[in-house]
Amino acid sequence: MSEHDDEDGHDGLDLGLDDEDHGHAPGRRRARKRRGPWGCLVVLLIVGLLVAGVAFAGVKGIDWVRDQFSSDTEDYPGPGEGEVVIEVGQGHGTNQIARTLKEADVIASVTAFRTVANTRPDEASRIQPGFYTMRKQMKAADAFDLLVDPANAGGSRVVIPEGLRVNQTVTRLADATGIDEAEFEAVLADPVELDLPASAEGNAEGYLFPSAYTFGPEDQAVDLLRAMVDRWKQVSAQVPVADAAQVGLDEHDFMTIASIIEKEVKRDEDRPAVAEVIFNRLDGTCVSKGVPQGLLQMDSTIHFLTGGGTGSVYTSREARQSDSPYNTYGVRGLPPGPIASPGKSAMEAVLEPTNEGYCYFVTVDLDTGETLFEVNEEDHNVNRRTLNTWCSENPGRCG
Repeated sequence: MSEHDDEDGHDGLDLGLDDEDHGHAPGRRRARKRRGPWGCLVVLLIVGLLVAGVAFAGVKGIDWVRDQFSSDTEDYPGPGEGEVVIEVGQGHGTNQIARTLKEADVIASVTAFRTVANTRPDEASRIQPGFYTMRKQMKAADAFDLLVDPANAGGSRVVIPEGLRVNQTVTRLADATGIDEAEFEAVLADPVELDLPASAEGNAEGYLFPSAYTFGPEDQAVDLLRAMVDRWKQVSAQVPVADAAQVGLDEHDFMTIASIIEKEVKRDEDRPAVAEVIFNRLDGTCVSKGVPQGLLQMDSTIHFLTGGGTGSVYTSREARQSDSPYNTYGVRGLPPGPIASPGKSAMEAVLEPTNEGYCYFVTVDLDTGETLFEVNEEDHNVNRRTLNTWCSENPGRCG
């Protein structure tokens, strides 16, 4: 949180061509062309290709159509035989799960499975992502029973929250999967293998998107990290990060600002205002309000520099006097790159800053995340005292 600081009085937020004329003498009209036998042949060829394409698509899609619209309720008697591993992905609904099961010959028909699911909707809605070891040719009800028991969801499920650094993310992945951290670090050292976007400049910091992931027992470190980068690419297209130029940024700086926003406040509704403070401090809008030109004065970047910030709202005088480019109290402009992995709302806020003239902010309740924004330093100092009161009433919470 960039709004607070130690007892020495500093604050983290003190922060086409013309068909008729072309190629002909002026004043002469082009003669109307007649369609000869070759033209008719071309048309027939195109029609033939279209018919062939539709026929091919029909062959490829006939099973899917039958599954979706057929009244076939064929069911295997069970109990089944052999073994097959089925993946249920994040967000997969009953229909998608049923198609996956039928394609693997676990069930005889999509309809049979859906019939069971429709009679037990509460249980169906609680099927968890994971890797399920099943038998082929099971009775649909037996397959459903297996899926609704969370104990059968194999693989590793890990939740990566917003705001983690790469090293913190690696620790969580290693703990959840049993893969040694050194294997993740080896992948991180090779941006080509990791398939990072060009804007990352070879550094994964900020580009391992925070979300819930389920990984299979055969997945390796590279598979896990690539899944997170792929998810970042999906979300960046939705935001879209490609619009960075509209706010005067390249994509790398866009992600740097988004990461600061992520670390500074807890509530999504506060993020656009933090974006405004950052822009106002960078462009000099806040100079007349007591903030030197280009100094962000964000405690979150200090915490990244020191490796702290896991429970303290304060920064030390020593850290704020560092010549590190992450010391935004002493070095003008943005730090070299992202300081954590931002979520979608923080990324969106970069494109949606408020326009209130804000130059200061401070979080005054660490439990609720309530954050107050001000234009002037005098009003901001009143809010700082509110934070100090909260810290006094909640010993040990502010670090």
